[in-house]
Amino acid sequence: MVTEQDIKQFSEQCSNIFEQLSRDIIGQKPVVEGTVIAMIAGGNVLLEGVPGVGKTRLVRSLGRVFDLPFSRIQFTPDLMPADVTGTNIIVKDDNGNSTFSFQPGPIFSNIILADEINRATPKTQSALLEAMQEHTVTVMGVSRKLNEPFFVLATQNPIEQDGTYPLPEAQMDRFMFKLLVPNPGLEELMSIVSMTQKTMAEVAERACTGEQLLKMRETANQIPVASDVLRYAMTLCSATHPDSECASETAKKYVRLGASPRAGQALISAAKVMALIKGRFNVAYSDINELAYPVLRHRIKLNFEAVAERVSADTIIAMIIDELGKKNKPSAASAPAQPQKAPQASADEPLAQPVSETETEENNKKKRGLFGRKS
Repeated sequence: MVTEQDIKQFSEQCSNIFEQLSRDIIGQKPVVEGTVIAMIAGGNVLLEGVPGVGKTRLVRSLGRVFDLPFSRIQFTPDLMPADVTGTNIIVKDDNGNSTFSFQPGPIFSNIILADEINRATPKTQSALLEAMQEHTVTVMGVSRKLNEPFFVLATQNPIEQDGTYPLPEAQMDRFMFKLLVPNPGLEELMSIVSMTQKTMAEVAERACTGEQLLKMRETANQIPVASDVLRYAMTLCSATHPDSECASETAKKYVRLGASPRAGQALISAAKVMALIKGRFNVAYSDINELAYPVLRHRIKLNFEAVAERVSADTIIAMIIDELGKKNKPSAASAPAQPQKAPQASADEPLAQPVSETETEENNKKKRGLFGRKS
């Protein structure tokens, strides 16, 4: 049961986390907030942006703020799966006998920075699949549990595509969020240059430990979700499928493959964390609509018509949300008719006297004039 003290502690820790991250990261508020929400909810994050916008710096700062062991893996075309997971090596004991000993790879840490993940071959990318979903690593038939909390924060460059390998759908689906990191504005760029003239190192201090992070996740999981809000979130996910019972007209026109059930899980888990950050104790429709973009943009596959018309995934998500909003809005025809009240005369006005049928007919004749036309 969530107590008021738990809610207060959650809010204070989030405020401290954002305050410390602001010492290293200038601007990029949606990206920073989305990354923290995903980490509290227990999900992985894919950061997409051109070089030099602070993706790697953000991940390093998160390691300092959460005081968690941090490993960086630079993905290259010649990187092998054993370079990520580790492997068994032959060692000799005190008696001179040769035995196998497991040498852990860099993935045995709490925060993993998979830098330029799309530069590695699919064989190496698949080494992360088990770790990202089950938080285990299997080498030569032996499964080893990873330390909790465990996060994979990957970066990729959307511009340069030479020598890159697009991430398969199975791996994209394991990322809770795909966050787009934009270029900084003029004022933000001036602040960045002024800050880095003093020091290029991160200066953020610890604001939350791993145990506190797991406690925050446990608190968020107990936030209630109304049945109507849950149904709306699942309808939104189902509406991305062109052949589902809730298929939207937008999905039928532009989408080839919709979001998986993991999208629904990520949407609700992240919405609970966002509700607490905003000081609410329940999930709202606005939380679902706001988080739909980072949750769904990498999970829907566009068809040829969308590519030919240059319709982005975010535009399609916005169109689906708008379409669902119009469907759920009660129309005037479906609204119950309100009984009209008879006009009541005021105390200063005399009551209208009833008019007989003969007087009514004479008045109509006067209005019609000659040949039955109205005068």
